[in-house]
Order: sequence, then structure tokens, then C-alpha cells
Amino acid sequence: MSLRWGEVSALLVRPPDARAMLAFAHGAGAGIEHPFMSDMAQRLAGRGIATFRYHFPYMEARALSGRRRPPDRPPVLVETVRTAVAKAGALAGGLPLFAGGKSMGGRMTSAAAAEAPLPGVAGLIFFGFPLHAPGRPERAAERAAHLSGVTVPMLFLQGTRDALAHLDLIEETCASLGPLATLHRLEGADHSFRVLKRSGRTNEEVADEITARVAAWTDR
Repeated sequence: MSLRWGEVSALLVRPPDARAMLAFAHGAGAGIEHPFMSDMAQRLAGRGIATFRYHFPYMEARALSGRRRPPDRPPVLVETVRTAVAKAGALAGGLPLFAGGKSMGGRMTSAAAAEAPLPGVAGLIFFGFPLHAPGRPERAAERAAHLSGVTVPMLFLQGTRDALAHLDLIEETCASLGPLATLHRLEGADHSFRVLKRSGRTNEEVADEITARVAAWTDR
């Protein structure tokens, strides 16, 4: 995928029976081939949802050099989202188009949509919205402020043990957004959607719950 800053990698997974397309951004610390991203793309394909996963420039540089780099500045991240969404839309071939991502990728997608609507996008999907840094819940209002500028429906998939989004704060945030926001709580899951053994649930069950909820929501 071509950007003003050069080329970045992207991966398209499109099942034969695709009925929707998701422009799917990665989180701050792991790229498009991270196990969560790869597994979720395959699970969503099983539900008829195509995915277009793409790197942000700093992650592309990290993948090529093997050296860790901090995330790009927000304007670079936001412009990357816009370019990726446009590319996903072109590849969608008329399928309903959605955008979102894991953690930071989701937040940058919402930042882009708040600045100006993402053309053709019917809704945003957040796989663990990072409402605040660990131990810094006082930053939640600041992180959430831009969401009021989003004009399409939003699906928040949040673990009840997410250290980057205290449950009461994410509930308050979604309530403030009115009917545009749908919050799906993943009982016992953390920010990586992992559960403790004593919870009586498995990580596999959580992943299945996520994909089922995404499929049902996009069908609506």
C-alpha cells in the first residue's frame, strides 16, 4: 500500500462467501502478522467477513529492520488509516465496508473518522478500545473526547479485566455516545482477550464470542 512516506505491507483475507469487508489496523506493539491479528482474520473469514490488515509506517520500518520504533505521530497514523480504508473499499467490490482495529489501531480509526467521515464506512469496530494508559484512568475523558465526532455506529468489544479501559469508564463512555455505541463485554478477558484458568472459560471461547458478535453486528 502506497503512502506519502513510502510503501507499507498489507494482507487481504477474503472468503468466497464474503458479505462484508473490514479495514483492520494493528495495535501499538505488534504488526499484521501477530497471532491475534492472523487468528482473528481467519475466524472472521469463517463468518463471511473479509479483512484488509495493514501496517502503519513505524511498524513497517520495524518489520524491515528488526529494530523497535515508537508509533508514528497521530497525523501520520490518521492519514494511514484513511489511505487503508480507501484501499479496502476499492477491494470490497461493493461489500459493506467497516473499519477498526486492535487497541491503538481502533483508536486511530476513530480519530480519523472524527476528523472527517471515512468514505463508504458503515461502522467502526474496536477490539479493545484503549481508553487510558494502565493505572491512569484520569485520562479517560481526554482519550474519549473525539468519539463524539464520529457519525457512524460503533461496536466496542471490551474485556471486563481490561487494564486500559476500566469497565465503569468504558460503560460511561458508551452511554454518553447514545445509540451509536454498542458495548459488548467479554467476561473475564483482559486487554489481549485472555482469560484466567479459574474463570471457567477458555481463550478459544472468547475469540469465538468476538467473531460471533462482530458478524451479528455487521449484519445489522
